[in-house]
Amino acid sequence: MHSSDPVIRLRDIRVDIEGHRALDRVDLEVLGGRLTAVVGANGSGKSTLVSVLAGLREPTSGTAEMRHGTAIALVPQHTADSARLPLTVTDLVSMGRWRERGAFRPLRRSDRTIVAEAVAAVGLSAHASRPLGALSGGQRQRAFLGQALAQQADLLLLDEPTSGLDDTSRRAAASALRVATDRGAAVVVVTHDLGELGDVDDVVTLAAGRIVDATTTDDTRGRRGRNVSSVEG
Repeated sequence: MHSSDPVIRLRDIRVDIEGHRALDRVDLEVLGGRLTAVVGANGSGKSTLVSVLAGLREPTSGTAEMRHGTAIALVPQHTADSARLPLTVTDLVSMGRWRERGAFRPLRRSDRTIVAEAVAAVGLSAHASRPLGALSGGQRQRAFLGQALAQQADLLLLDEPTSGLDDTSRRAAASALRVATDRGAAVVVVTHDLGELGDVDDVVTLAAGRIVDATTTDDTRGRRGRNVSSVEG
């Protein structure tokens, strides 16, 4: 996958929820190999946008064109309830291989390598055999991110993955997201704090369900900038 290769295109997307327009005239193109941050106040439509990108919500009108064969991984916010899962870090991350391998089937050597690399990417190699309940909240959140990385999806969607994390976990999460983009995945992250994500390629700002600003940055490795579709509100 190349960075010029669109993974998904949204055209004139409108989403109405119980009489409320959650998204209005949204145009957006998400490319592989780039990290897109979605920002905006509470109620601006960020989570609704992610649900459309994930295919979990049908637009009221407009079109969402996904590249054929695109695999999607979604990392929602996690609560303390995840600590009750009777799984180790490796168990949880290994579940990321189920889509390709099948649930409960033995992992191949290549799968185990992918899992180990995902655990390392989120900085949990030293905790790989520990149960989730023995981890901090930030470490558990990173374990779920590792599970998403192990899927090796083409489109990785995350809803405030660094919210409430300590500095160590935030840095580890930001580094892990770059592992995904370096592999060629398109990564879209809802965040309240751009600084927590490290280098960001594209920033999409939502207000009242509309994209009011969409900008592109050049990261430290010299990526060329690009235009991001936007609708002035």
